[in-house]
Amino acid sequence: MPISNSCKIGEGTKIWHPGLVNLYDCEIGKDCSIGAFVEIGRGVKIGDRCRIAAHCYIPENVELFEHVFLGPGVVFVNDKHPPSGDEWRDSPATKVMNDVAIGARAVILPSLVLGEDCMIGAGSVVTKDVLPHTVVAGNPARVLRGGKLWKGIK
Repeated sequence: MPISNSCKIGEGTKIWHPGLVNLYDCEIGKDCSIGAFVEIGRGVKIGDRCRIAAHCYIPENVELFEHVFLGPGVVFVNDKHPPSGDEWRDSPATKVMNDVAIGARAVILPSLVLGEDCMIGAGSVVTKDVLPHTVVAGNPARVLRGGKLWKGIK
């Protein structure tokens, strides 16, 4: 499994099993941890001190800011529209702000903003933006503590 030569990997970042990851033209900050069987797409930016557990999928059009934790098997979806012939429609980027924790096997739908210091419960399906300092869980994800699901800081 490849690590693209054009990936920028920050000092102190540990890729635990380099032969078991796919990293394509992405940018990973300093002091990060990347588990086995992780795929990170082209143009993805990952900030400093992020921890990405095994079996995560981060496609193009996703940005993780600093000190983000992704539990095992977290999946980001990057396209709202199915393919139409040979053409794909782009969606706005998904942004995961500073100090966010996302539990195992959560699914994050496209074009969302997960606000600073929020927490996503394991197995959740996040369909809307999440306010900072908010805990959400479920399918679809609902607010358990803090603010409410919201739209608008793109």
